[in-house]
Amino acid sequence: MRVLVHEDTAALRALVARDPVANVFLDALLTAGGSAVPTQRGAVILGFFEHGGAQLAAACWVGSNVVPIGVDAAQAAHFGRWIASHWQPHASIFGPAAAVLGIMETLSGAGIGAQEVRPNQPLLVIDGPPRMAANPALKPSTNSRFNEVLAAAAAMFEEEVGYSPFLGGEENYRRRVAWLINNGHSFSHCEPDGEVVFKADLGAVTPRATQVQGVWMNPSYRGLGLSAGYMAGVVLYAQQLAPVTSLYVNDFNHRARAVYEKVGFEQVGTFATVLF
Repeated sequence: MRVLVHEDTAALRALVARDPVANVFLDALLTAGGSAVPTQRGAVILGFFEHGGAQLAAACWVGSNVVPIGVDAAQAAHFGRWIASHWQPHASIFGPAAAVLGIMETLSGAGIGAQEVRPNQPLLVIDGPPRMAANPALKPSTNSRFNEVLAAAAAMFEEEVGYSPFLGGEENYRRRVAWLINNGHSFSHCEPDGEVVFKADLGAVTPRATQVQGVWMNPSYRGLGLSAGYMAGVVLYAQQLAPVTSLYVNDFNHRARAVYEKVGFEQVGTFATVLF
């Protein structure tokens, strides 16, 4: 195992391409940066090699988050030991369940605990038209509604993980929301008075797949049957960028899973997330 460098780019791209849906996070980084060397300060990409170091068999992004790529349960232990011996605070580990849970098992054995482990998150995709009409009120978010969309994004984050994204500083989260809006990857329905009814983002975008994140319905509008129409709209926007739209959802979120099924999403795998 070693840290990947620019010369490993072709091998890393080939590894990612084996499953462009599960690997959309790193695929998006490679699409944007064009190099195997991370552009984010403090991040590395680890590579696990076989056949005397000739073949890249698995990889793992290690930065503010940990994201395994093509890692099986046996390889996960190797990545876990490296991460434990180079430990620094991470927000999460997310990706295919066997890899995530295998890494966390090794970290636990090294005395590193987690705030929460979500072991079963269905990975869903849709690669055709939605099964229902899109709500025409959904539009790309605009900077004129930045503060309102930011507040909705923060509410979604806190509801999902249990703490504010502004903890420790607001600027990074503001930049992220602004980037999504400016790149056309944020979608919302805002009433004339600025109230956000619904919002969702494309958190990762490649020519092959997108991943929907940050889905949030204003609590005042929940239970009215509106979510599916909005999600159908998100799919139509996403399909202008890539043929496959994906997302992953907590297994216990039965209401959201019913909405995604109604729209036409189907399960193709299982993710897991560890929150620190």
